[in-house]
Amino acid sequence: MRPRKLSEFLGQSHIVGEGKPLRMAIESDRLHSMIFWGPPGTGKTTLASLIARHSGAEFISLSAVLSGVKDIRNAVEQARRTQAAGRATLLFIDEVHRFNKAQQDAFLPHVENGTVVFIGATTENPSFELNNALLSRARIYVLKSLSSDELEQVIVQTLADSERGLGDSGIELAPELGRLLAEAADGDARRALNLLEIASDLSDDGVISRKTVEEVAVGGHRRFDKGGEAFYDQISALHKSVRGSAPDAALYWFCRMVDGGCDSLYIARRVVRMASEDIGNADPRGLTIALSAWETQERLGSPEGELAIAQAVIYLACAPKSNAVYMAYNAAMKEIRESGSHEIPIHLRNAPTRLMKELGYGKAYRYAHDEPDGYAAGERYFPEEMGERRYYQPVDRGLEIKIGEKLQRLEELDRKAEIDAVKKTE
Repeated sequence: MRPRKLSEFLGQSHIVGEGKPLRMAIESDRLHSMIFWGPPGTGKTTLASLIARHSGAEFISLSAVLSGVKDIRNAVEQARRTQAAGRATLLFIDEVHRFNKAQQDAFLPHVENGTVVFIGATTENPSFELNNALLSRARIYVLKSLSSDELEQVIVQTLADSERGLGDSGIELAPELGRLLAEAADGDARRALNLLEIASDLSDDGVISRKTVEEVAVGGHRRFDKGGEAFYDQISALHKSVRGSAPDAALYWFCRMVDGGCDSLYIARRVVRMASEDIGNADPRGLTIALSAWETQERLGSPEGELAIAQAVIYLACAPKSNAVYMAYNAAMKEIRESGSHEIPIHLRNAPTRLMKELGYGKAYRYAHDEPDGYAAGERYFPEEMGERRYYQPVDRGLEIKIGEKLQRLEELDRKAEIDAVKKTE
């Protein structure tokens, strides 16, 4: 059922619709190197073959999973012979992100000198996976998942097509059941066709029942792709939903990841990070709850442990937010990396030996518990070369309101101690 001409192609109207750049390039036979980036089953290979057929170019297809430098050289030699005969060659490389740097470099000169027109297909972000030299010579087209309406059209066309589809089989499928199959395919035309084929094989007397559709549809996971673009996009969506105090959205993205097969312990670790980075001391209980959820997942496994992680996700999303600890940590680390190793003030040093005591280690240190209110007002703890620093700036939310008030009181005590010290010296 692969489309043989543009009029049969469904989806991607943003690039192949009337008046769109790629369609205009195809119709005017202006071939150029390009990269199709999108999820599985969205038409990347189909578009490449349609472009070759429309232009009359020789079509050479390689898979980066199965091919190496030798295969690329053979393809280039074939392209040279074709070029000598007056025809262009379109070199299509599926899953091009799986080629290493040397393999990508192997066909780059031949793209540059016009021996081949290169089209690569990838499910991964080209910015991360492909050489800059290759990216600069190819235009990137982003393909989107097909809508349920478009997938329904794929199913309807397949049931009606007697030449390549199921038209001669007499298979019957109610429209509402076709919709269920389309939704289960999750934007993937290839998956929609596979689900339809399985359902037709299981049909009774040529009629696909609701029970059959539900059994077939249950087996499909939503798109996730562990370690790939969708993986990082979804964990990013979860984190930003928590930060944005959107518990329902946070729960949705958590469940999407679990449903897609993500390791729940990975999510638990990231939730602990969220508790420190985005909630911090505004609600320190968030970190405790996140750690408890992680431990629960380790002890109970799935699905009981995932409920505890969901509880933590919702709690953190609803909690008051503060990134004050996160910002303070980054500021302190930045200064340390840039300023070198300052000497530790003598009064803060440990003095376990007589020699150290004779050298003054620990001398004049004021033990805070012996001071009024348990605070040694005016005492200095930074290296002398640095002076005082303020990294931690509590926000006016949650428990950090109280923390900020306390720090302000301590600053007032320090100022008073400094004034008193000046008066004593006068």
